[in-house]
Amino acid sequence: MTRPSPCPIVVANRIAQTFWQGLMKRVGLKDVAAEAGVSVTTVSHILNNVQGKRINAETRRLVLEVAEHLGYQPNDLARGLRLRRSNTVGFVSDEIATTPHAGQIIRGAQEAAAQNGLMLLMLNTGNDRDLEDKEIALLLRHQVDGVLYASMYHRVVEVPQRLASVPTVLLDARSDDPAVPSVVPDEEQGGRTATRELLAHGHRRIGFVNNIDDIPASRGRLAGYRGELAEAGIDFDPSLVVTEDSVAAGGYRGSRTLLGLDDPPTALFCFNDRMAMGAYRAASEAGLAIPADLSVIGFDNQELISENLFPALTTVALPHYEMGARAIFHLQQVIDRAEPLGAAVHEVLHCPLISRDSVARPRT
Repeated sequence: MTRPSPCPIVVANRIAQTFWQGLMKRVGLKDVAAEAGVSVTTVSHILNNVQGKRINAETRRLVLEVAEHLGYQPNDLARGLRLRRSNTVGFVSDEIATTPHAGQIIRGAQEAAAQNGLMLLMLNTGNDRDLEDKEIALLLRHQVDGVLYASMYHRVVEVPQRLASVPTVLLDARSDDPAVPSVVPDEEQGGRTATRELLAHGHRRIGFVNNIDDIPASRGRLAGYRGELAEAGIDFDPSLVVTEDSVAAGGYRGSRTLLGLDDPPTALFCFNDRMAMGAYRAASEAGLAIPADLSVIGFDNQELISENLFPALTTVALPHYEMGARAIFHLQQVIDRAEPLGAAVHEVLHCPLISRDSVARPRT
């Protein structure tokens, strides 16, 4: 026989009598059950939204009302123990936490984690392998549900052995092990986008100031540059490609080399915004105005540079925020086993063009 629901007025009186006591102690399922006049099992089924239980709408409404008025809060620790979850994930990076322009990776991961009910525990290694090992061991002792292993720049990494015991997603990095999921920018597409923008403005002789390091970014952006020139029917000219350190001084040296050619380029595609900053200096010393005499396009969208150069720098953005958010998404999938082991996802994200003032048609 179903027990009749108590009168709402009686419920209100009971709530009023116990409200202050509820503030002094943690309200549990038994407290809600006593005030609502139903069993603890019924309260548990309602508050945990257990499917398939025959509970009438009035009882469900009553229990939810009582729980709200008593200030009931679920015991996340107990729930985590039942589900073998801590609802925390680690974020292990080399230098991201100390680099302003890459901070959007952290923000994207934090906001996506919060939306999934996860707390992000951030650790920065400073490229110290011993410190990294200790930090990962600490995360494992705290029983994190998973780890984002993030790199300051897109590169191939060796995944620490300790991470084999916990769901792991690589962020702005990839591994030679295809079983480890990763989220990276589409470097080749970004190179194509930059070159296509210069071609669209009528440039046919385009120089590329590339990074000297043999990393996925330099290889991918060069492949995009060459591919877009080929589609436009322009033969690749190796004399128009120079490699230098990926800093302003390297961009300056590389740009001086290209601008000193007998037949110099009318536009420069620079590996990153710092190298583009060096290109501005080289153009000024050569008596060239940007963009009237020379168009320049960068990569990364480091806003402290790109927005404050004069004229403001057109560039291709690295999708930092999106990478952080998508990495959390894939980590959650691995934790939930929605993605079967051995079928890891390797997501490549689009790099958008940020148009500003440094690109124009060449002089006729």
